[in-house]
Amino acid sequence: MEKTSLIASPIAAEMEQFRTLFSHSLMGDNPLLNAVTEHIMQRSGKMMRPMLVLLLAKLLGEVNEVTHRAAVSLELLHNASLVHDDVVDDSDKRRGQLSVNALFNNKVAVLSGDYLLASALVQVATSRHLGIIALVSKLGQDLSDGELLQLSNIGQENFDESVYYQVIRKKTAVLFAACTEAGALSVAADPSTVEKARQFGELIGLCFQIKDDIFDYYDNNIGKPTGNDMKEGKLTLPVLYALNHTADEEAKSIALRVKRGEATPDEMAYLVEFAKTHGGIAYAEEQMMALHQQAHSFLDAYPDSPIKTALQTYLDVVVNRTK
Repeated sequence: MEKTSLIASPIAAEMEQFRTLFSHSLMGDNPLLNAVTEHIMQRSGKMMRPMLVLLLAKLLGEVNEVTHRAAVSLELLHNASLVHDDVVDDSDKRRGQLSVNALFNNKVAVLSGDYLLASALVQVATSRHLGIIALVSKLGQDLSDGELLQLSNIGQENFDESVYYQVIRKKTAVLFAACTEAGALSVAADPSTVEKARQFGELIGLCFQIKDDIFDYYDNNIGKPTGNDMKEGKLTLPVLYALNHTADEEAKSIALRVKRGEATPDEMAYLVEFAKTHGGIAYAEEQMMALHQQAHSFLDAYPDSPIKTALQTYLDVVVNRTK
């Protein structure tokens, strides 16, 4: 069985319900908005984050209406953040497809992102679960905070690995953590279990972002050109490691130029190769796999079941994916 099918099969009925509810949440009578949401639905992919909500809920209890509302709300908020991020980053592609701002324009993208955000709040309010409402509201804050932290870090003349982890926790890991926490909250798990579920999701998110950052050092046909992070002034884990473990002043000088937005394409290409040559990719993969192992240990406390197997497979897909 194909790995994504192995993940989805124990929650096939629940995912069908989710997709119906998610589609309904995007329906409206505004033709322009409908065109935007239709485009978003076309690129929605495998719905890995809602699947995580449903899997955690089913691991700990039974999927219910609160679970579904939480999953829809989080997916709406996720899509809102992507639409806004593409405007901030001036990106014309998202996973190989045109971004909303490229297909329409920045004004339409910002307003559509705002609509998705508001829709997320409407959906979570219908759950009437104060804990999940607070969780989704805080998530919106954290995602924005992560973007601002990343922007402020670009101007700092240092190569601090701890700041990198702060950024990816708030930009990416917090969303996965919200998915697992919401799943646990929706089935009334005890506070200790909820916290362990949150930590599990955070570990998945950290692995996901490190893998994404490794992709940027290669041409892997995911619609994200090699070195794109550097074009935006971002230095990620592979090059940070190489910079901090060598005495290459030329590389450090180029890295500072990257942060200031002054580096040439040739200089960025040099820095990409520098990271590869000096163990940056190997180090990032090693850190990712250590986090992957920690995440697996969360599942050790549970008896074998199709849901546990699905979650173990989910973890493996995150670190072994090719796009």
